[in-house]
Amino acid sequence: MSLPTRLAALLLLASAALAARAADDFSSAERALFMTNHLAAMKPPTTLRYGFRKSGSLESGYAEPVSVNLKPAADGSCCAVSADFLEGEHRVNLPEIEAATGNPVILYFLERDVREMKRLTKGQSTYFQKRIRMAIYQGAKEMSATVLYGGKPVAARQFIVAPYVDDPLKARFENLSGKTYEFTLSDAVPGGVYSIRTRVDGPNPAQPLLVEELLIDGAHRNP
Repeated sequence: MSLPTRLAALLLLASAALAARAADDFSSAERALFMTNHLAAMKPPTTLRYGFRKSGSLESGYAEPVSVNLKPAADGSCCAVSADFLEGEHRVNLPEIEAATGNPVILYFLERDVREMKRLTKGQSTYFQKRIRMAIYQGAKEMSATVLYGGKPVAARQFIVAPYVDDPLKARFENLSGKTYEFTLSDAVPGGVYSIRTRVDGPNPAQPLLVEELLIDGAHRNP
């Protein structure tokens, strides 16, 4: 399945799961991540800039940029979105979204994550998509936080999930089954998403097996 097709599948899974439930049957994490207009205050054309870093003992690490490009939609509203997600051999080709309200960098990050889980475990993309979606629905831990942006402390909300801890099939990928996902959102940063971070601890928690983090760098108003 191509990357655009898998992203479409992820979008469809999320949309179908939300549409199939009663209006009051949504978790706080679902509302914050998938049902909030993160782009409401954005004025296109604007580019949201992030830094992505991979580290840990499992594989070689790297650090590369991510750009989310916001343009006026066909009706003049915000926003049509395209992305430059990593570079060179790590680049993830992603389709343009014609009319986005939520910040699609969340789905872009998860699309890449699902692709990596498939590569590392030989499992199925749809399986990992389902586990992540259900963890956000049923098992997200929510907390308030303070983060630094522009050299100043700002208020944020964090949602942490561990999709595979209770997975009945986790023996097939035991070394990755403790993987946690941390989403940090803040109204004080452009696009609403401060960071997304995953972590897999090794035998020594001080030396993680894998850490991947997307962190806001800022926004640039385009001419």
